[in-house]
Amino acid sequence: MAKAFRYSAILLCVVLVLLISGSEQLQSSQGETLLRIQRLLNYPSSLSSWNSSIDFCNSEPNASVTVACYEKSITQLHIVGNKGTPLLPRNFSIDSFVTTVVGLPSLKVLTLVSLGLWGPLPGKIARLSSLEILNMSSNFLYDAIPQELSSLSGLQSLGLDDNMFAGEVPNWIGSLQVLSVLSLRKNMLNGSLPDSLSNLENLRVLALAHNYFKGEVPDLSSLTNLQVLDLEDNAFGPQFPQLGNKLVSLVLSRNKFRDGLPAEVTSYYQLQRLDLSNNTFVGPFPQSLLSLPSVTYLNIADNKFTGMLFENQSCSADLEFVDLSSNLMTGHMPNCLLQDSKKKALYAGNCLATGDQDQRPISICRNEALAVGILPQQKKRKPSKAIIAISVIGGIVGGIALVGLIFLAVRKVKSGKTIRKSTIRLIAENASTGYPTKLLSDARYISQTMKLGALGLPAYRTFSLEELEEATNNFDTSAFMGEGSQGQIYRGRLKDGSFVVIRCLKMKRSHGTHNFMHHIELISKLRHRHLVSALGHGFEYYLDDSSVSRIFLVFEYVPNGTLRSWISGGHAGQKIHWTHRIAAAIGVAKGIQFLHTGIVPGVYSNNLKITDVLLDQNLVAKISSYNLPLLAENRGMVGHGASSGASKDLSLSARINQDEKVDVYDFGLILLEILLGRSLTSGNDVDVLQDQLQASITRDDAARRSMVDPAVRRVCSYQSLKTMMEICVRCLLKNPADRPSIEDILWNLQFAAQVQDPWRGDSQSSEGSPVAATHQPQLHITIH
Repeated sequence: MAKAFRYSAILLCVVLVLLISGSEQLQSSQGETLLRIQRLLNYPSSLSSWNSSIDFCNSEPNASVTVACYEKSITQLHIVGNKGTPLLPRNFSIDSFVTTVVGLPSLKVLTLVSLGLWGPLPGKIARLSSLEILNMSSNFLYDAIPQELSSLSGLQSLGLDDNMFAGEVPNWIGSLQVLSVLSLRKNMLNGSLPDSLSNLENLRVLALAHNYFKGEVPDLSSLTNLQVLDLEDNAFGPQFPQLGNKLVSLVLSRNKFRDGLPAEVTSYYQLQRLDLSNNTFVGPFPQSLLSLPSVTYLNIADNKFTGMLFENQSCSADLEFVDLSSNLMTGHMPNCLLQDSKKKALYAGNCLATGDQDQRPISICRNEALAVGILPQQKKRKPSKAIIAISVIGGIVGGIALVGLIFLAVRKVKSGKTIRKSTIRLIAENASTGYPTKLLSDARYISQTMKLGALGLPAYRTFSLEELEEATNNFDTSAFMGEGSQGQIYRGRLKDGSFVVIRCLKMKRSHGTHNFMHHIELISKLRHRHLVSALGHGFEYYLDDSSVSRIFLVFEYVPNGTLRSWISGGHAGQKIHWTHRIAAAIGVAKGIQFLHTGIVPGVYSNNLKITDVLLDQNLVAKISSYNLPLLAENRGMVGHGASSGASKDLSLSARINQDEKVDVYDFGLILLEILLGRSLTSGNDVDVLQDQLQASITRDDAARRSMVDPAVRRVCSYQSLKTMMEICVRCLLKNPADRPSIEDILWNLQFAAQVQDPWRGDSQSSEGSPVAATHQPQLHITIH
């Protein structure tokens, strides 16, 4: 018996040892996976404490790193880098990284934020079948959201903010039945939203701000749990979305909503934040919004709301901020907003009887309300006089119109010619006088700002002819800057003192406003840090048939001359140093990327030249020449881009790819001048220089430095110079298919900037200040 017991005890010990060994082996395997993740992330400072001896499951969590375990399996992994972390080195592979991460099969929560991850997100991430929360925000992930994520039936939260994802929100998103948070802010997503969003009955947060979405918002009234809806800075509209009444935060600013507010808005009793600014909402402002029981923030600025405010209007006790600026409201500001120091109220740009913020005459609000089809509030006293007054005015206007028609008819008979010149100019949507019926039925107010970031530009708007005439002194010859095949260019100064560039395009006969609105939509999106951005437009009409005779395109003024002048020394004898040259190249590449993928449809075959790249007061590069389809259509050209005539048999995607590579070649020419510091004389010169660059890359450092501008050859780092040369040579390859993508170019340029960082102090001290102390502002803009 004792012997049997002894054997049993030995057997039990063996089993326990095996179990402990197995569990340690599992822990060891996952520990190796974490250490491999550390290596693939290039040993970030947040993971500096990780080593082979650490007990990951019992390590102390902090704001940057957390590892949580259950039964010796890692179930949560949080790694958060520093804000603004640059891209990981070019030998980083997102595919290898995700392959390593899925080696933690029990993960339920995965957070990888601000780590410099780049590349298309591999679908194999879905092998983490237990995932409930996935957050990969603030990286450089691009291409479409992988369809494989649809298999994660338990996914409750998906956060991909601040990346470069493109394409549409996939229809399969509606199959994630338990999804409660969907956050895709600050990407390059486009198209309309899928109706399948209405299937997400558990959705509490839907954040799609700062993308390129358009069209109507799907019916979301069935999402009874939705509390946060953020659609800021897109092109949604014109209808106000259909929503449930449990919203806590609703942000619709900077879109294309242009109808009135539905009555249901006043029943959002849980609403704390409401932002409707920078749209074209019309109709009376529901004053009961001020007294919603939970509201703390209310912003309706830059719309066309009407109505009369009253001093005795009540306000919510929790209300802290109200912005009613730039609408069409009359009356008096409520005392509850003016007398409570805890409440900040902005209301300039209305017609209120209040003297401490700039107000407009009451007649302006009434006229503008009539112009957009809103009936202003009128006193009910003496209606007969009002009717009589309107009738008299109508009779006078009708009489003048009749006399005018008779005069024109006589003139037409005498001359025997059709009237071609307009004597009455009507500018869409911003005139203080009336509109032709055709214009009112087709016009859309464009207020989309599209990824402005910190541009500091005013919202895109329509300019009246009177504004443009005043800005250019009636288009005086002193404001004339030049004329190309597609119109005249003028320099102007607006009432606020800002300078602008105005392009006047004469259009073919018989084109109404509706023919150009899709072009105007595209132009309104041309607002980016590295483009000479569009500020607005205006139309001029023929008198006899109200067709468009001229279009005015208003662009920002860039005062600091061309990139060529700063490289060749033609700008007051100064040259910019190496780091600024790399920054300028990155800026141009980002501008090209925005033209190709940041707007729909993309703009290709832009015939880019270094003289079309301007530098602003901070030496930020801006592209001033891009291929607007409006101009090609007016010339009678058809097809996609400049190269479409040579590619009629190609598919659309093939033509787009070909046109993209045309811009890549032109970028290579710009990069070549940046390297050489001098102008290129001919195509043969380019071929010779390309061959010389290619040969020098394979030789020593001295050979490479002998090729570049003497002003920078001593201060550029070895790896930075070599990378710039390599990408330049690849851009200039004869076969378009062999040229790199714009994303590849951007990565290499950013790498060149990173490896130059240790040299930055030397470069600046060696080359002097990159900015001229005093110089005369220059202006240059060409839109092909």
